[in-house]
Amino acid sequence: MKIRWFGHACFLFESKDGTKIVTDPFDGSVGYKVPKIEADILTVSHDHYDHNYVEGVQGDPQIIRSEGEFEVCGIKIKGVSAFHDEVKGEKRGSIIIYVFEIDGLKICHLSDLGHLLSKAQIEEIGKVDVLLTPVGGTFTIDAEGAVAVVEQLSPKLVIPMHYKTPAVSMPIDPVDDFTEKIGQGRQLDSTSIDITKEDLGDEMQVVILNYE
Repeated sequence: MKIRWFGHACFLFESKDGTKIVTDPFDGSVGYKVPKIEADILTVSHDHYDHNYVEGVQGDPQIIRSEGEFEVCGIKIKGVSAFHDEVKGEKRGSIIIYVFEIDGLKICHLSDLGHLLSKAQIEEIGKVDVLLTPVGGTFTIDAEGAVAVVEQLSPKLVIPMHYKTPAVSMPIDPVDDFTEKIGQGRQLDSTSIDITKEDLGDEMQVVILNYE
């Protein structure tokens, strides 16, 4: 499968049969170029402008924006309820963590997670191959929190998201804070990465994608 990053928390997952899943599309005020993408499935983790710009996604995707278990185009998706802050949503409300089963891989998109995971949430999420985690702080977990969540879920591949770049004016931290704390991070020249189950070794990898 292919994972492509458009910036912030917006990704495109494309399965080997061509099914396209888009997560958390943003509008132009975020700072990144709004991607022109088609999708078969679109997930929205919460209704903030930087995660819910569904009209920017082309095609006629099935939109998923709630917790529960779904199967669309042969892709299994689980939505797990969580919070946008460390005080059970009192500051910023709730979010949905999505877990996708694509081509034999389990991908977990943590959205704007603002706290460490509970035991129940860890059990609901289950074993993860690929983890997409926010690392920028302020509105989400910061670098230290992201390292702790990585330890909770023990993925094989970690892709940071929702951090400061030259395109973004939000008061969030750069990805360097996370890579320093976790002790690794391989920067790719590409916006995307192709992976299979066989590509994931015994040791965890941290990969940083470029954005458009």
